[in-house]
Amino acid sequence: MRIEMSRFSRAAALALACVTGAGALSGCGLLRGNTYPPAPRSAETLDHRYKIGPLDTLNVVVWRNPELSSTVTVRPDGRISTPLVEDVLAAGKNPADLSREIETLLARVIRDPVVTVVVGTFQGVFNDQIRIVGEATKPQSVAFRQNMTMLDVMIQAGGLTDFADGNGAVLVRGAEAGKQYSVRLKDLLKRGDISANVDVKPGDIIIVPQSWF
Repeated sequence: MRIEMSRFSRAAALALACVTGAGALSGCGLLRGNTYPPAPRSAETLDHRYKIGPLDTLNVVVWRNPELSSTVTVRPDGRISTPLVEDVLAAGKNPADLSREIETLLARVIRDPVVTVVVGTFQGVFNDQIRIVGEATKPQSVAFRQNMTMLDVMIQAGGLTDFADGNGAVLVRGAEAGKQYSVRLKDLLKRGDISANVDVKPGDIIIVPQSWF
């Protein structure tokens, strides 16, 4: 059976190919002077709602029932267990929807439960995470936050290594079927050129190539 690759998976595969060797870098246009269009300065995500992901920490508060309240970590399979409620799928849901689902389950055993789910530590769903690969000091995945910019992401990644071609970096936008943009990370981080700062969106991949000069 032929399985169609998701837009995010295609973008992730491209990112992996682009950091596995000099030939791949050339093929992906990641050498100095790439010809991709500049990344849009603004990328509003006003309709974005946070979705719970594996390893998030959740505070589940059941009003007037402290014995049923708990702090839980979402398991790698995306599920949680709380007192009287076992194996509820949490990943991929926003906190309000999960609250209503737990209320429905608790209503079988207690009268008129009122539940609030508060996210304590954030990872988010896999497809919403922003990934920084290549010559960043700390390549990693970070949770998307509303109004997040490239500068915010690179601060979490610790900036660029001494071998980075910062102005040859590429932004792969998963929300646009893997469309690629150029970003000027050296100007932003080394020269303080704030005009090089751009908004990021959920699912973005930032690829920082090695400088060959």
